[in-house]
Amino acid sequence: MLDQSFLQLFTTEIKRRLFEESQVRLERCLNELSETDIWWRPNENSNSVGNLVLHLCGNARQWILTGLGGATDQRKRQAEFDERGPVSRAELIQKVQQLMSEINVVLDRLTPADIERPIVVQGFNETGMSILIHVVEHFSYHVGQMAYIVKARLDKPTNFYGGINLNNE
Repeated sequence: MLDQSFLQLFTTEIKRRLFEESQVRLERCLNELSETDIWWRPNENSNSVGNLVLHLCGNARQWILTGLGGATDQRKRQAEFDERGPVSRAELIQKVQQLMSEINVVLDRLTPADIERPIVVQGFNETGMSILIHVVEHFSYHVGQMAYIVKARLDKPTNFYGGINLNNE
């Protein structure tokens, strides 16, 4: 059985990765792009930044809010990819901020038993721990795609690490 100190350490790191890294970077990407570029896609087999935001919101709701938090699963996954916009930048950011607020509530009330218990999500046999790891890596993966679109569309860096010396000097 996991103890409370491990749970605190683990959820603190999950929050850092989701709120201080992924959310900040996602919002930076949205703020860099025009409303038109938010919905640009290189081809029909690729997603726009807008689609990726909707997809991340749907995924995290299903995995954390439903899987861990017990909310009713109302996800319509294909609609996340079928949307062609325009859902405005402001509305997308609001969706992300609302989601993160709800995730924070779930994270704050987790118990060690929640982290270990088996949970089925999208037909996958998971645990609370694997759900949280999945959502963090899923956010990171898709935010990286958003950053690539920003760089490709605007020919400019995202500066995610601006002002930070990454050379251990």
